[in-house]
This record gives sequence, structure tokens and C-alpha cells, in this order.
Amino acid sequence: MKKIWLCADDYAIAPAVGVAIRDLIGRGRLNATSVMVVAPSFRSEASALAALATGRRAAIGMHLTLTGRFRPLTAFQPLAGGTFPPLAALARRAFMGRLDPGTLEREVDAQLAAFADAFGRAPDFVDGHQHVHLFPQVRDVVLAAVKRAAAVAWVRQCGSALPLRILARDFKTLALSRLSRGFRRRAAKLGIATNPAFAGVYDLDPSTDFAALFPRFLEGLPEGGVVMCHPGHVDEELRRRDPLTDLRESEYQYFSGEDFPRALAAAGVTLA
Repeated sequence: MKKIWLCADDYAIAPAVGVAIRDLIGRGRLNATSVMVVAPSFRSEASALAALATGRRAAIGMHLTLTGRFRPLTAFQPLAGGTFPPLAALARRAFMGRLDPGTLEREVDAQLAAFADAFGRAPDFVDGHQHVHLFPQVRDVVLAAVKRAAAVAWVRQCGSALPLRILARDFKTLALSRLSRGFRRRAAKLGIATNPAFAGVYDLDPSTDFAALFPRFLEGLPEGGVVMCHPGHVDEELRRRDPLTDLRESEYQYFSGEDFPRALAAAGVTLA
């Protein structure tokens, strides 16, 4: 049986999401989650997760956040009404080389420090909300910060294990795979570990049949591969912070049901 990581992103984005993720970890249905340290409920949610994960029942990572309706920990620029900019605005600046390296470095360092302060240790791994850690400018700052503050952590690369003929049909997965090439090379030069493959990307259409979709994420996934997911319950805090709501409930229902372990067994996969 190949051992993989099933990672719930966005932990602490809202209390109801935290409840769902902790429930799945406690039942052995998840073995990793990445934490948003800029979320308003971060401190209380971190305490609950730390208590549950005693004995390393799950890997706990940091979900670097530079976009969306969250206030930065430092004097980060650019802002959009006091919060991080939308994804498109940050991506445009990053690909044009217009982010200020000093400002970016201070925010990444502050988020890593906030994680260490709450959990009493560095994260097991580092990834990025909306995959911002793969962007030009951002990737070099993130890798340098991980090398300084979390030297034993691995970082998430988002390259798919699927062949190009299949990737060519999925622009988002193909784009992430291409961005991950340079990211992997930079990480390797610094001696920072990365996951061998990544899956879990889909269009987030409310009509998505997640139970039918999930087994496809396991196809070709090697030992140590990462599958990203977003299970959760919906509360008002989540509705204020993020457009991804009801699909989180769909994912939670799938992972808490019996189709999920059957899909793992059929694919010859188990959770690490």
C-alpha cells in the first residue's frame, strides 16, 4: 500500500471548518492540515488542534496567506481596503516583479513566527493559500524563510504525476505543474524537501460530484504524494471570509463516509 498525505487546507479560516477538520483527524480520515495564522480565530483553533494532534496523529503545516479577506501581520503592501489583495492582483504584481522583497520577507517571517509561538515548534511543512508560494518573487522569499526558521520542514510543490496528454486537458493543474518545476529546483538547491507529486485540484463548481471525482486524484500518485482537500462545516465567519462554502460540506460528508476508505483500498493507497 502506498502511503500518501491527505491534507485539509485552510485550518482556522473559521471555527466550523476547524470542527470538521479535527473530527476527521480524530477518526483517522485525514493525516495533515495546514493552518492560516492570519485568520481571526487562529489562536483558539490552534490550541484545539495542538491538543488533538499530540503524539503526531497528523502533520501540521503553515498555510502561507497573502491573498483574500485577511489582515496581514505586518505593514504588507499592496492592500485592498486593509486586507490582502485578491489573487489576481497579487499574481499580476508577482509575475511583473513588482512586489517589495523586504515587505514580503517580513510578512512571511511573521507568519512563521506566529505558528511557532502558537504550537511551540516550527511547522511540519509549508504551503500557500491559493498556491501563492509558487509565484515568482514569493517562492524565493518563502524558501529562504523556511531554511532559516523551519529547516526540517518540507514545502509543497504542486506538480502532478499525470502524463502531459492528460494534463493538457486541465489548464489549472497544468499551470501549477509548470510553476512547480522552478520551485522544486530552487528548493533542491537549498536542501529543502518537497513532496514527489500533488493532486486535488478541481474547478470548485457547486454541482461537482466529489465522490465521483476523488478517486481520480489517486491515479498515478506515488508514495509520499499529497492530495489537497477542503472539508468543513459552514458558519457565518466562513461566509464572510471565503467564497468556498457548501463544497466544504460535500467534501466533509465524503471523507466521513464509507466510500472514502473503499476508494483508498481500490487504489492501493493508505494514509501515511
